Amino acid sequence: MLTALESGVRGGKWHSLIDKVWSLANLRAAYARVKRNHGAAGVDHQTVEGFERRREENLAHISEQLREGKYQPQAVRRVMIPKPGRKEKRPLGVPTVRDRVTQTALRNVLEPIFEHEFAQHSYGFRPGRGAKDALRRVDALLKQGFTWVVDADIKSFFDSIDHERLMTLMEQKIADSRVLALLGQYLGQRVMASMEAWTPEAGTPQGAVISPLLANIFLNPLDHVIAQAGYEMTRYADDFVVQCRSEEEARVALAVIQTWMTTAGLRLHPDKTRIVNATAPGGFDFLGYHFEAGKRWPSKKSKQKLKDRHRALTARTSGDSLKAIIASTNRVTRGWFEYFKHSHRAIFPELDGWLRGRLRSILRKRRGGKGRARGHDHQRWPNSFFAEQGLFSMTAAHVLASQSSRR
Repeated sequence: MLTALESGVRGGKWHSLIDKVWSLANLRAAYARVKRNHGAAGVDHQTVEGFERRREENLAHISEQLREGKYQPQAVRRVMIPKPGRKEKRPLGVPTVRDRVTQTALRNVLEPIFEHEFAQHSYGFRPGRGAKDALRRVDALLKQGFTWVVDADIKSFFDSIDHERLMTLMEQKIADSRVLALLGQYLGQRVMASMEAWTPEAGTPQGAVISPLLANIFLNPLDHVIAQAGYEMTRYADDFVVQCRSEEEARVALAVIQTWMTTAGLRLHPDKTRIVNATAPGGFDFLGYHFEAGKRWPSKKSKQKLKDRHRALTARTSGDSLKAIIASTNRVTRGWFEYFKHSHRAIFPELDGWLRGRLRSILRKRRGGKGRARGHDHQRWPNSFFAEQGLFSMTAAHVLASQSSRR
């Protein structure tokens, strides 16, 4: 894509981009990605499967509308989803499949252009980068003595992005008026929730395909301000920390961040933004991990999320066989462990034991018992029993992973 784009750059600005967006090859690639991600239907109730049945016709229609300047995004369906381990909910925007395809095609064109500008310490939603890369950087900096941490939280970031400021940033690189107009249409998409509908004056909907790229573009100037000031920042989308060698340095860094936030029309959350000494009790959370006193383990939210998923699979009234239940929990546990396997070893026996307790409670009920497993249930169904049934043990997997790492 970048090779195709380079013929259209003049004076540091990119021209003639819309034809790359409407290209059928690009739209097909975009649809393939949307299909892999599945996702719910939007306000038009069309599913990915429904789109697939007339795929080529649908893609050709999108291409034609973009080429003729007649494309109009549909409203975004807003749903509220629970935050892990909390009573609060966060809004999620669900565009139609048609709009997800078009947004992905637009992102395919814009992303290579702006990737050149992004800072090295930005990791979220970028090609070839991920959360584990960001965590490795944080861990390495802690070991180098950058233990005073500005643990920052931007209040309602995705709902607060200033459209005019974002479009100004886009115009610094993009000269194709039709691409800018299409982007403006997405920013002005109506939002539908239940029987209400409105047009947002700021923000990008969480859940929109293009939102993570727009978030990186909007926060990229902050990345460079912090880097030029000499501070060590690690950012993943709107989640970031700045690591310093002293408390005084951290306070100055926080002041720099607050000044930038004010100019950008954003606010740091007053209760969630703080300066932390990572070598002292308390520590800080970042990307699901908790860092404290030279160790790291899953945050309370991460553990709660795992338990919530397991609770749904291990109700005492479940009619599934034990083998089927264990197969379901194993899929969840393996994925969770793969992300958190670099945690301190003490965390895994606790979680393994909690899950075995849930399974014992199911078996207890099937024998006519009441309540949670206790007493002789542990002798009746020892840990070895569950190992024989194929239950995945994070404790055992961590030992193997540690041995492999040492080798």
